[in-house]
Amino acid sequence: MMRRSTLITLCALLILTMLTAAAFLAREGDNAARSSRAATMQPSPSASSSTWADADRDGLPDGLELTHFTDRENFRRWFTRIAEGQFYRTSDAWNTEQRDCAGLVRFSLREALRQHDRAWLRQIGAEYDAVAPDVRGYTLERAPLGERLFRTRGGEFTDANRDDDTFSEFADARTLKEFNAAYVARDRRRAQPGDLMFFHQPWGQRYPFHVMIFIGTAHVADEDADAADWVVYHTGASPTDAGTIKKVRLSTLARHTDARWRPVASNPRFLGFYRLKILT
Repeated sequence: MMRRSTLITLCALLILTMLTAAAFLAREGDNAARSSRAATMQPSPSASSSTWADADRDGLPDGLELTHFTDRENFRRWFTRIAEGQFYRTSDAWNTEQRDCAGLVRFSLREALRQHDRAWLRQIGAEYDAVAPDVRGYTLERAPLGERLFRTRGGEFTDANRDDDTFSEFADARTLKEFNAAYVARDRRRAQPGDLMFFHQPWGQRYPFHVMIFIGTAHVADEDADAADWVVYHTGASPTDAGTIKKVRLSTLARHTDARWRPVASNPRFLGFYRLKILT
């Protein structure tokens, strides 16, 4: 009887041990699976660090630059279409207090980075068609620095710039040129749609820097449909004059009655074509 009782006891202990081990392994497996899923959901350190790096040392975080060719091309089409559209009907979404030459650049840039859905069309104007797919790198709502798209001082990007006042929603023409665009050339043949044209008139003007947007081939072809040298710009505002938006050809500007406004290499007041750094 003792042997039979002992055997039963040993079998019971063995079964209990096996059940305990199985339960332990199951818990460990479940914890490992949860850890694996959590690791997958977390952004990788390399992805996070690359967003805030400044590999080309241009002052912008790499995450703010449109690195894919298709994104750059789609941005150019939206940027130039929105800027040109202001010539035909100024959008109510454009703050009246910011309507000047640099304001046209800021407004068009921000709107080009938005998601162009039905809600956007209702706000900006139903006359806009889908000239290109949306930028996929990021939308304005998911931009690394939010709507603070414009650098306001020199230097490379540092981690401190994420929270200080280095980046702003505002930039005048000089700030756009100095910290947010890169020089291309004074030769029109080097220009691409969406490039900026800067002038400097140091005498007789409150704001000596002026900027225009080179759009190339017009989206709205009401005349000279084959021309590829269209420009759009705001003339600037003053306390007594709200200014206006003009759409002209480079060939017309080259014959401007005031030689200071001619976009030609021989004009020292013409600083040249510049490319937005988010495109370089």
